[in-house]
Amino acid sequence: MPRKPQPPQFDGAVLINKPQGRTSHDVVDVVRRILGFRQIGHLGTLDPLATGVLALLLGRATRLSQFYAGRRKRYSCAARFGFATDTYDADGAAQGPDTAPRLTREELEPLAAKLVGHMEQMPPAFSAKKIHGWPAHELARKHKPVELKPVEVDVYELRITAVEGSIARFDVECGAGTYIRTLAHELGRMQGGGAHLCEIVRTAVGEFTLDQTVIVEELHAAAQAGRLADWLIPLERLLPEMPRVTLLPILERRVRHGATFNVNVAQIQPGHVVTAQGATSQLDSGEWKPARLRVFSAEQKLIAIAEAVVPRTYRPVVVLDAAP
Repeated sequence: MPRKPQPPQFDGAVLINKPQGRTSHDVVDVVRRILGFRQIGHLGTLDPLATGVLALLLGRATRLSQFYAGRRKRYSCAARFGFATDTYDADGAAQGPDTAPRLTREELEPLAAKLVGHMEQMPPAFSAKKIHGWPAHELARKHKPVELKPVEVDVYELRITAVEGSIARFDVECGAGTYIRTLAHELGRMQGGGAHLCEIVRTAVGEFTLDQTVIVEELHAAAQAGRLADWLIPLERLLPEMPRVTLLPILERRVRHGATFNVNVAQIQPGHVVTAQGATSQLDSGEWKPARLRVFSAEQKLIAIAEAVVPRTYRPVVVLDAAP
């Protein structure tokens, strides 16, 4: 009996504009059905309330996710002052009466400035943080004790952009792991009347910006028309900030087998940061990173990411196109 043909695998990234009310996992499942294969992962979840950039890695590109772990993110948000909620956002239960204060930028800007920098942040009880293997939000909904530990986060910008009545709009640029809901909650605590996040749009994940995204309905239409490539960022265009080297076939074989290899400095082309409108001011959070190279074949296909062992000697840390 002839085998059923498998759908083609796509290798690269697709940027989805996540709709409100759906989890990141929901969106991944929809894209899996559209593309017809399961090897899809995302570069950081968004709460159901949130919309905006959900960066998906497809096929062999999922193996590059470790190199995106430090990417900064940008958000455009709104907080409603007057009462806090148990989830720190508009989906939660109010923790008191609505005092509906009339705010001013002059009142809020000094408070926002206190939340910029490297700090410890307590995750919300209603979060995906694990406690003895259980998501914290599951325990919180069952009214069981939720004992979370503060985590270190970086907030590079928290700028008040508009204030109208009890609603304040603000932009945030932050490092990975930062809870924007907690920033809104803290603003309300410092203001005195409580606050919760009522709107959030992720506008950038590093170099990936909102104007590059596609909604799932458009992606489905493109799949039906055979135009999925219109929305695919291929492997060769990912991680452009890393230097690159193109190897001769004899060295390609070493790389495909995971062996170390030597290159001359003159062979290495510098990386470059694509500064798209709306991208983060820097790609990553600034932590130390080892010297790494994108390794290309003579046919200009990305075959590996390699790391320096000693000067001019590299070893592959991820091989995308292994030897048979």
